Amino acid sequence: MTTNFLEQLNAAQRESVESVDGPVLIVAGPGSGKTRVITNRIAHLVLNRKVKPYNVGAVTFTNKASREMKDRLAPLLGENARLLTVGTFHSFCSMILRRTGENLSISNNFVIYDDDDQISAIKQSMKDVDVDPKQFNPRSVLSTISNSKSQLVNFAGFNSQKSNYYEEVVSKVFERYEDILSQGSALDFDDLLLKTHQLLTEFPDATKMYQDRFNYFMVDEFQDTNIAQYSIAKLITEISRNLCVVGDPDQSIYSWRNADIRNILSFQNDFPEAKIIPLEQNYRSSQNILGAAKNVISKNTQRVDKNLWTSNGKGSLISIDEAYDEEDEARRVIKEIQGLVDSGEYPLSDFAVMYRVNAQSRSFEIACRRFGIPYQIVGGVKFYHRREIKDITSYLRLILNPEDEISLTRIINVPPRGIGQRTLSEIYRLSRQTGKSLYESIVSVTSTDNLSHQLGNRAINSLNQFLSHIDQLKKASVSLNIMELIDLTVSETGYRKYIETDEKAEERLENIQEYRNSSREYSSVPALQGLVEFLEGISLISDIDGMEEDLDSITLITLHQSKGLEFPIVFITGMEEGLLPHIRSLDSGEPDELEEERRLCYVGMTRAEKQLYLTRAFRRGFRGTYEPTVPSRFLSDIPASLLVKNTSSPETDAPEIEMRDKMLRFRKDGSEKAISASLGNNSSLSHKNKQPTVPTRRTVNKIKVSNPTRKSNFQIGDKVRHGQFGDGIVMSSDPTGDDLQITVAFKDGGGIKKLLQSLAKLKKI
Repeated sequence: MTTNFLEQLNAAQRESVESVDGPVLIVAGPGSGKTRVITNRIAHLVLNRKVKPYNVGAVTFTNKASREMKDRLAPLLGENARLLTVGTFHSFCSMILRRTGENLSISNNFVIYDDDDQISAIKQSMKDVDVDPKQFNPRSVLSTISNSKSQLVNFAGFNSQKSNYYEEVVSKVFERYEDILSQGSALDFDDLLLKTHQLLTEFPDATKMYQDRFNYFMVDEFQDTNIAQYSIAKLITEISRNLCVVGDPDQSIYSWRNADIRNILSFQNDFPEAKIIPLEQNYRSSQNILGAAKNVISKNTQRVDKNLWTSNGKGSLISIDEAYDEEDEARRVIKEIQGLVDSGEYPLSDFAVMYRVNAQSRSFEIACRRFGIPYQIVGGVKFYHRREIKDITSYLRLILNPEDEISLTRIINVPPRGIGQRTLSEIYRLSRQTGKSLYESIVSVTSTDNLSHQLGNRAINSLNQFLSHIDQLKKASVSLNIMELIDLTVSETGYRKYIETDEKAEERLENIQEYRNSSREYSSVPALQGLVEFLEGISLISDIDGMEEDLDSITLITLHQSKGLEFPIVFITGMEEGLLPHIRSLDSGEPDELEEERRLCYVGMTRAEKQLYLTRAFRRGFRGTYEPTVPSRFLSDIPASLLVKNTSSPETDAPEIEMRDKMLRFRKDGSEKAISASLGNNSSLSHKNKQPTVPTRRTVNKIKVSNPTRKSNFQIGDKVRHGQFGDGIVMSSDPTGDDLQITVAFKDGGGIKKLLQSLAKLKKI
């Protein structure tokens, strides 16, 4: 067969593609073409090495990445592409459990609890075992359980190892949580991995079946695997040893999801015969962007050193912009975007605004609305987590599995049908007393006279109405495709009439229509199978799967969510100590956490293709007050030769901002000297005809650089008082000639002022 597709690869990529026998570690830097390598490697196996598609497996971490792989494989392999196993790690494990999970008494129609469902189940578990959610945060309890499972420790193991009071409490909740999952024939995300590992370790026949099938196995984004995922990959390739992993320790940013960077760092220890191939040519970013990112990440110790390079041009210098506060930061960013779009060179879809925490998006949303800039937020209220979508999904899950307690309690009285909390509590009490599921208890209550008298006729009639709806939908589900079943569910349950009275009826109906459209690809699958596959598909959707790539809007996105994406122009905002790096990494004192923050910054920087902006604010709102900020340590890692101060002066209506800080970087006799000068007058920047005067090169060269004879009386963050401007906060203290220039952000409209220490008569307060 043809090998033409191999000719498009560089030498390292081709070596990666053709090295198919035995373990291989491909260390793929950002923008180095790893997806091309994986897809061409699969094509090489099938076309040139004559490996059956059925015997090849490839897993990655997002639906977006797996779709991209499939799209690239289709033109290379034609119909053979459909016979490959390519998907996310969780969908791969789900496939195994649906086919052979009966060994562990797992129904092949199990449902998968998403994050919302898990929290609901944890809260119910805490209520059942009398644990106060005000004393023990449900999210923290779930995180502890998830961490245990990801390390292949089930409830029995956790219970036997508990060593303190908190773990005693978690153990009680853990046990009840597992009961709720079991009774509802449900698995959570961690169960998909834990149960698959259990299956492969306890049932040799099942293990051999998958080892015989997957002669070649590939894992993308290997640096983000946890202990369970790596163990599954090793079990499947235990005989063939044909395990190829692709990843980059410098991009490991998900330890909070239990990813373990040690997997990629110790791969050679587990596979001494492994071939290590670095992909070092970057095809995405300019030389300046790549150089800045390399300087940031080089400070880390937990990494595999590589010489990342690019043949792209130098490109623009990295822009540094400093704002007064977060509102000013957002205005400056949006006005800069507006100016670039107005130039006609870039569409809105070329821009991404990135931030460390979701809360930072607020000021950018406000600025976008104010200036009329369309935007999309990645990771806001997710589509499949919207109320009407969760309601319809709960009905569908109940149709498939009436024992699903979380889904039942969500929609038993939605739309309202007269089933109040007292009725539900009585049914729940009966369920716990008899050991029956909630659904079975409802059937018992409505068919047994002595039990029905305890609730009254109205409640019994309402429960019978609910059972009738579910029964009719269950009967229809064996013959209707998924789209038809959604239509019937919306009409039969009265849900359409219910939301037509809502003030957001039009929007919610449009969401349901979009939900229906999203099921279209499953409508040709046999009825019940289509329902199972659709429910699994939506439960495994990640944040970025809802991102519209062709939308004419800017993208607001967290740094974590930006992984795997790229944009011509990137703004990384909030470059301050406490934000990036995050305060938790500083408070913990753990070097590992600070290194991950540095990797997160590196990932964000390497998303940029042509231009990169790094912004910070002098002060930022925190718990109802404003606090002065300190520039991120990552800014000082970037050589001054790669930086340029953004001197744009966007129009602003903030009267308190009278003057922008203009900084000049000056080098003399090879060493860096930072000289801060007060440029222009004190006129408000809102007056376009009064722009600050920027010194010429001749002016700069006349500035004498000397060590000030005067010692600073002020520290950054000191509160001070001035006779004319009032109270303020010291932002910086910089040498200027034989004096010191003190930059102060004054309150109550005073703005930012640069004052000479010898003349200002500032007093600490």
